[in-house]
Amino acid sequence: MEPERLTNARRRLERAVRKVQADARVPALSVALHRADREPWTCTVGTSGDPQRPLDAGTRFRIGSVTKTLTAVLVLQARDDGLLDLDDPVSAHLDVPAHGTATIRSLLSHTAGYQREPYGDVWDVLTAPDDRRLLADLARAEQVLPAHRRYHYSNLGLAVLGQLVARLRGGTWASVLRERILDPLGLTATTVDPTAEAAVGYLVDAYSDAARPEPRLHLGGVSPAAQLWSTATDMARWAAFLASPELVDPDARVLAPATLDEMRWPRTTTDETLWTAGFGLGLILVPQGGRVTHVGHDGAMPGFLAGVYGRRGGEGNPGALGAAVLASSGTATEINDLVHELLTIAVDADPADIRPWSPGAAAPPQYRSILGPWWGEGFPHIFSWHDGALQSRAADAPADRPPSIFRPIPDQPDMLRTVSGREAGELLRLTRDAEGTVVRMHWATYRFTRLQETFEGVPVSEG
Repeated sequence: MEPERLTNARRRLERAVRKVQADARVPALSVALHRADREPWTCTVGTSGDPQRPLDAGTRFRIGSVTKTLTAVLVLQARDDGLLDLDDPVSAHLDVPAHGTATIRSLLSHTAGYQREPYGDVWDVLTAPDDRRLLADLARAEQVLPAHRRYHYSNLGLAVLGQLVARLRGGTWASVLRERILDPLGLTATTVDPTAEAAVGYLVDAYSDAARPEPRLHLGGVSPAAQLWSTATDMARWAAFLASPELVDPDARVLAPATLDEMRWPRTTTDETLWTAGFGLGLILVPQGGRVTHVGHDGAMPGFLAGVYGRRGGEGNPGALGAAVLASSGTATEINDLVHELLTIAVDADPADIRPWSPGAAAPPQYRSILGPWWGEGFPHIFSWHDGALQSRAADAPADRPPSIFRPIPDQPDMLRTVSGREAGELLRLTRDAEGTVVRMHWATYRFTRLQETFEGVPVSEG
């Protein structure tokens, strides 16, 4: 018998899915939830559109622009392998007839100013350029905004990056994707082309219950931006990887956790008046409040919509928490909210078990005189030793604000680097007295002392 809490959580999840399928009139809806402490949960509602293959968890859907997240990871892999720098211009790696000054970083964050689509009327004639034509037609494509001016979404930009990675790796985008992401992560149901298990994508009539199948367009050279097909189970695992790579890919076969941290850092907001979503390096960031962020991407292709997001932070989060919502309707935008609702239900109705605290190792002798309160710029800070590292928090910091964490610099015992939190990247320099006790510190060059002092070094208690 499963715990009542888990049963109730699944009822809430299923009800949310069924409500959206009915309210948004989605012919087929397939949903999956991945988390570190549970087996994957799946739910399907509707019909696949193929009488020979009923809708089930193995049904494949187009994931559209969720494809961009995989292409972005391929780019960061190439950077980590020393094949490129994110500030390289495209022309450093591709022979392009125009717009080669755009940097790889700006294309990943949609701030290069490239026009949205490849040259031509792809969505009118339903014929996409091949790899060669995509690059040749850059001569006729526009840069519609100055570089770095603002966010402007571009399928063309991510398509160019896919061609760039393929060229660097000496293969096709599809072969590199399979070798370097899909196989290592076991995403066996994710493919470039539709399989026999593919659902039919529909346009549902706004004023009746009629639905008409949409055409299946192969994107050719634009494939790195939106071509892939997948299952909700595969995509929930992918979302979990984007949120918690250290749990889904502990050996870092695909990407180092620090690199995913870099990809998740917001580079721009998608709307300067609302600030409700941002873009990192190929990833959409949707803040939820309370230091919780959903990271992933939405996708759309004729007859299909997708939402694939992982959850970062927050109480009750078990880690590796990812959700995927795949729909066989091109207009049921309610699914864009559903994926975020499912992640919230997961932690509200079935939070992770609370792990008991147990005593650990004491701080090393050379750092014990640091522990406790210090004053810097007139404000109190608490330095402590937890989980094998020196940490610091402002005395009045909210409980959910992560501490600053320090790591010693090799061969410099009294110099530490801030590796996360406030002042990340800055040095902490220790000054000791003749007995070896730390009596003063400098963090990001600001002096820290045991007493509250003015900038002249006079204890304020002296008046």
